[in-house]
Amino acid sequence: IMSFYNGLMFFIVLVIGLIPAVILGVKEKKLKTYIMFFSLLLIYLIYKESPIELFYLLIYIFVEWHVIALYQWSRTRFGAVKSFYYHAIIFALLPLVIAKVSGLMGHHWFSFLGISYVTFKVLQIIIESYDGVIVKSSFSNTICFLLFFPALSSGPIDRSKRFEEDLVRIWKKTEYIDLLQKGIWKILVGCLYKFVLSAIAFNYLEQIAQRYDPQYVVLYAYVYGVYMFFDFAGYSLMAIGTSYILGIRTPENFNKPFISKDIKEFWDRWHITLSHWFRDFLFSRYMMSALRSKKFKNRLNAASAGFIINMFVMGIWHGLSKDYLLYGLYHGVLLALTERYQKKKWYRKVKNKKWYQIISWFVTLNLVMFGFLIFSGQFSNVLHVVISKLW
Repeated sequence: IMSFYNGLMFFIVLVIGLIPAVILGVKEKKLKTYIMFFSLLLIYLIYKESPIELFYLLIYIFVEWHVIALYQWSRTRFGAVKSFYYHAIIFALLPLVIAKVSGLMGHHWFSFLGISYVTFKVLQIIIESYDGVIVKSSFSNTICFLLFFPALSSGPIDRSKRFEEDLVRIWKKTEYIDLLQKGIWKILVGCLYKFVLSAIAFNYLEQIAQRYDPQYVVLYAYVYGVYMFFDFAGYSLMAIGTSYILGIRTPENFNKPFISKDIKEFWDRWHITLSHWFRDFLFSRYMMSALRSKKFKNRLNAASAGFIINMFVMGIWHGLSKDYLLYGLYHGVLLALTERYQKKKWYRKVKNKKWYQIISWFVTLNLVMFGFLIFSGQFSNVLHVVISKLW
């Protein structure tokens, strides 16, 4: 079965399919039509083994386009009516909610590979339409944005206006060749990350997965964190590299996350497009609403609650298992504590000192790795083993 950025057959099709794009780019031709054709071809080849997923995807795109178009029409005709806006958000989220909840019952209704990431794109268009940033979306540009295959299944999460600027742009030959070179390099580095370094870490994980001595639990957390980085960063690099070759500068998703000196910095370096999406479209809006309604005594309390809600929702987005929910709550609490801690006067006096930065980096790294232990499910396994021994 062919899947995105995995298996020899996918890469054979990818390389062959990118050749016409390179020719068009070098000849300074618009790539939009070919991007749409190539995306539809790859989607068909990948989803054809699961016709029900392909059917769900097509129905989803049909429904969501009409949600977007209808809301933008109402926004133009009646203005920023909140009830219309909230209904549009609910209808946009409904397929994802159905997919997540039905998955708990073992049914997977309306579930298809990539539904979470496509939903983020739809929500971004609706939210920015409400803000007046987007007035009317082009049908062809929007469909191309939603179905753009490099970022369909696992991101990175682009923004529609930025994407459309590249989509309709005709690159000069020198500009395109620069994109091509960067794209090829990113794909090669991504392959190294995902198929070599990630594979080595995963093989070692399998050897220590059933060992619950304290030293092996700590080792598992670190190795799992390394595995997660190389696996996901490798995938992201390949997706970004492919995008560059197609003339689309999909944003970066990772930026040396393990050198972070606090949790806030970590989320500015890890899965950047996801964390920034939540920052812009959930956290910031929650903060504005909370401060306007005066729900909290001060901004610091509002920010603390905002971080916890923001990250808990991110945990829900990953899945409804207890491990994902705990992971989201854990990082929310860490961000809230960091926000409060960094408001202390003495923090501002020491934050630039070398000794403090080293200690802060070490503490942050260990907190991050413990978070990965939670995310992996191994923390739950360890608790189960400890409780069973006690009883």
